[in-house]
Amino acid sequence: MLRKKTLWMGLALVVGSIALPLWLLLPHRAAPSSDPWDSVPVKKPGTDHTRLLNGPFTSGSEVTVACLKCHPQAARDIMRTSHWTWESKPFRMANRPEPVTLGKKNAINNFCIGIQSNWPPCTACHAGYGWHDANFDFSNPELVDCLVCHDRSGQYIKGDAGIPEKSVDLLAAARSVGNPTRENCGGCHFRGGGGNAVKHGDLDGSLYYPSEEIDVHMGRHKFVCTDCHQTTAHDIKGRSFCLSQDMAEQIRCTDCHQETLHKDERINKHVNSVGCPTCHIPNVAVKQATKVHWDWSQAGQDLPEDDHDYLKIKGRFVWEKNLVPEYRWYNCLSEHYLLGDKIDPSGVTELNRPRGDIRDPKARIMPFKIHRAKQIYDATYHYLLQPNTVGPEGFWTKFDWDRAARIGSEATGLPYSGNYGFVRTDMYWTLTHMVAKKEKALQCTSCHGDHEKRLDWIQLGYAGDPMTHGSRKLNASN
Repeated sequence: MLRKKTLWMGLALVVGSIALPLWLLLPHRAAPSSDPWDSVPVKKPGTDHTRLLNGPFTSGSEVTVACLKCHPQAARDIMRTSHWTWESKPFRMANRPEPVTLGKKNAINNFCIGIQSNWPPCTACHAGYGWHDANFDFSNPELVDCLVCHDRSGQYIKGDAGIPEKSVDLLAAARSVGNPTRENCGGCHFRGGGGNAVKHGDLDGSLYYPSEEIDVHMGRHKFVCTDCHQTTAHDIKGRSFCLSQDMAEQIRCTDCHQETLHKDERINKHVNSVGCPTCHIPNVAVKQATKVHWDWSQAGQDLPEDDHDYLKIKGRFVWEKNLVPEYRWYNCLSEHYLLGDKIDPSGVTELNRPRGDIRDPKARIMPFKIHRAKQIYDATYHYLLQPNTVGPEGFWTKFDWDRAARIGSEATGLPYSGNYGFVRTDMYWTLTHMVAKKEKALQCTSCHGDHEKRLDWIQLGYAGDPMTHGSRKLNASN
């Protein structure tokens, strides 16, 4: 009996000695921390490349070849991301027999409308070199642009088709490389839609060096973009709302902050129906006005020009500073208009309508900038057209909509009837930057009572203000 007991004890000791190291190797989730700083990555110091790169470099691709000698996998990592493909992975959509892809490569918007046949100026922000036309080689790692994200020299500028401007000192740029800064990300993302502060409303040049009055994370706490948009193998976390088709890689405030952060339990109860940005981003375009309306139908006229009012090549604009958001239910997914989809010319075509309504347990009330426009469509086939704007035959040269529609349709493969008109479209942009100090967050009376009336309760699906009409009412949906 003693020998058997000793045998079992020995066996248990052996198994335990094996199991314990194995358990330590298994992935496990740490208990959530109440300190949001525990979720912010500590940046490793960059390597000084001054003596590692000798040059001379006559092209961006030559710099990339030098980078790949020490970082052989980096280009392949980038080539798997949407920063390179400008296209999503195939996904299913309602009423579509086959999976579809969506991205800047093939989507339509109500700013500059689309890149097909307009490649060189649009692809200036592509993370590559030489996307001049539809024949760009997406399989060539030497065309990946390492400097657009890693240059720290402050003089690296990309021109048409992503080719560096002639004034750029490529050797100085290559030797300066380090962790991405707000300048790297903002060079493209702050200037989307054709210029500074045009597109998003919560992203513009004021965020390069913001005060805490503009954004408390970037101003007071000196965040850079990759503190929230954390990155693994060059795959940057975060999903552009206008291209969002699944829940993967979304960024949430609760990645760092607890849902029960507030001392007042009444506020904590709002988390089930109200997104954090709704209260903590009371206004956007805080310092610089953002474009809220673009009327392409007015383009081509010889009228007095002004960048913020009218341009002959683009039409008439409306800008707004300190923009008050519009609010919709949102479950992190959106509907998408695809080229060729039929429209109702008498109504408004929503290019990327947020999904979710008052019945959806995953949806929250969230703030949006809605960019409204009038843009060209085929008046016979009833779908939006993607015109050719740039180049010797484009609208910006000839000011001929019919010609522009024909050339653009040849690039997209959509038939063009020769009969065009202009229709109203809306495009939604989620607002997640320009987070205010907590003292500037919305107060109860901002939404409830007889004061500001910031929320349209009826549109959101309530019978009225929940303070006086009770909680959620299935009166209507978004």
